[in-house]
Amino acid sequence: MDIVVLAGGISTERDVSLVSGSLIAKALKENGHRVILLDVYLGFGKEGEDVAQLFDRAEDFPLELRAVGESAPDLTEVKKMRSADTQGFFGPNVLAACRQADIVFIGLHGDVGENGKVQAVFDLNEIRYTGTGYLGSALAMHKGISRMLFAKNGIPVAKGRMIKKGMEIAVDDIGFPCVVKPCSGGSSVGVSIAQNEEEYEKAVKEAFCYEDEIVVEKYVHGREFSVGVIDGKALPLIEIAPISGFYDYKNKYQAGSTIETCPAMLDRETSERMQRFAEMAAAALELMTYARMDFILGDDGEMVCLECNTLPGMTPTSLLPQEAAAIGMNYSELCEKIIRISLQKYEA
Repeated sequence: MDIVVLAGGISTERDVSLVSGSLIAKALKENGHRVILLDVYLGFGKEGEDVAQLFDRAEDFPLELRAVGESAPDLTEVKKMRSADTQGFFGPNVLAACRQADIVFIGLHGDVGENGKVQAVFDLNEIRYTGTGYLGSALAMHKGISRMLFAKNGIPVAKGRMIKKGMEIAVDDIGFPCVVKPCSGGSSVGVSIAQNEEEYEKAVKEAFCYEDEIVVEKYVHGREFSVGVIDGKALPLIEIAPISGFYDYKNKYQAGSTIETCPAMLDRETSERMQRFAEMAAAALELMTYARMDFILGDDGEMVCLECNTLPGMTPTSLLPQEAAAIGMNYSELCEKIIRISLQKYEA
């Protein structure tokens, strides 16, 4: 097949996406596909360039690939790399290239990419793509909405609420410690754990730097797990244990920062209950193809679902590939399965 892999973009998870996209493209090429790896925001060439024979060129467009750092990239500098005469989110010739593909493998993470906007544009342009549709993406990306849908469908969540900028921010009903996070962010960017009022006010101010809606939740101390769901079926659990601090941006992407155990060492009943909640969460958000749900199992046995990722990372330290490996599915096979399931959306 002719496949475009989209990566990069201008979210705080840009660097993660570039690493995921490069590995996906490499795996698909090794599987015999003709693959073009593109930065969705920077594109290539001059707008309007003829892309009719794009896949015949076997051309690799230059991307600024680098290891994921300890902090999110400077997006102001990224935007300076953009052609001055290019407008909108999509870089030069990106949509034209995607129209030439049999399917687009979306390797984007965070913000535009996971919030459904790219998927909606592709639907309007009759471009086939991997992953869930625009509605499920939008519902999952908004932590305030997904929390409400989880609770309504019997999926446990931590006590908390959503706060919009300008609203009263008191947390007397939640108490300390509490977790403060942007409503639609990813990779734990802008997430803080507040132990007191002073830390809480600082955390709220930081979270509002990223967007105008935030979520405040009771902090549940315990063990953290992730559960991948492919085609509606849960994969084995993986336990995530940062060596220091919590599972923030640095601990997620710096090799050696976190101990990850898959399959997780949990009793069968607890494991199956968490897997069932993961499948229920995917159904509640109307997700298709694949996703990953994050959970905390509290010291008192309380289980809560933290959030859903509709485009899970595919980097060397990412969780979904490790979970797939636990059932004997290697990285290349995982990429192929995602494509195969995604194409089922378009079968008459």
